[in-house]
Amino acid sequence: MAAEVELFEDLDSVARDAAGTLDRQSVPSLYGRLDWFRLLARHCPPSGKLLALRARAGRRRAWLFLAVNHPTAAAYAVWYSLRFDAVGDRDPDLLTAIAAALRDGGLARVELGPIEDPEPLEHGLREAGWIVFAAPRTTNWRIDTAGMDFERYWAKRPARLRNTAKRKAKGAALDVVVHDRFDAAAWDDYESVYRASWKPEEGSFPFLRALAEQEGAAGTLRLGIAKAAGVPVAAQLWLVENKEATIHKLAYSEAAKAMSPGTILGMAMFRHVLDHDRVERIDYGTGDEAYKAEWMEEKKTLWNLTAFNPRTFKGLLGAARAWASALAARRRSR
Repeated sequence: MAAEVELFEDLDSVARDAAGTLDRQSVPSLYGRLDWFRLLARHCPPSGKLLALRARAGRRRAWLFLAVNHPTAAAYAVWYSLRFDAVGDRDPDLLTAIAAALRDGGLARVELGPIEDPEPLEHGLREAGWIVFAAPRTTNWRIDTAGMDFERYWAKRPARLRNTAKRKAKGAALDVVVHDRFDAAAWDDYESVYRASWKPEEGSFPFLRALAEQEGAAGTLRLGIAKAAGVPVAAQLWLVENKEATIHKLAYSEAAKAMSPGTILGMAMFRHVLDHDRVERIDYGTGDEAYKAEWMEEKKTLWNLTAFNPRTFKGLLGAARAWASALAARRRSR
């Protein structure tokens, strides 16, 4: 059965067509849900015009959400998007049909990422005639914790981390609370920590608050706040769903750095998700910061796909430049 492709330029039209198939109960990944794209569109939309493509064959459906600045398009994603991919049935015929619709629409270049498993989309694009380059985009650290409580997890951490945490916890006398539901006062504490941290420019506090409210109502929010003498000094925002904990945001007050409040709060968060939530995997988001290796065990590459349409002059020119750049990089590495 040939796949039929339809294009949508607003999320309300997507919702009517999807009829619940992009909701929480149908999509395991936060980053593929209609609610996620609504939050992005409302608070921190990517540059460009929304274009959602849906391929359908019988009961199978695949979706791809893009931001279009003609003649280019990119993933409908921002720096909060820890993953990006096609949503639904990532079958070769459906993804090829979507890629063909993009090709016939006159786009010269499409850039997609960060993708954990790029092969299905890469295959679909190539089958539709695109010239595709896959390259590492960022790093993801994670650990499998099935059957592991906190004590077992902590015993496997490097001695330096365990000794530092033990020594600092004795003198810091921090009051730590992990919230499983949204709490307005706790959220105010979260924002105050960020404003006193080394990274006060968060991007979009309204987006994060809306996400915390949404996930708090769903029961997936884990918001940790550490205070010293009543003053918030560290904050961490995690989400727990489908037996997996994801670390989204963390910060500590620069003035409290000597206490290592982030490490002390991190211990409490890991203890909570391992002993209370019984998660089977913990994901440390994106980035290859050295400290993540102390808490995690497995390092994964997240990929970027850049595809050029050879039916357009700009696509051919872009592909030629990409080839030349890749060739020069290989020569430099020798």
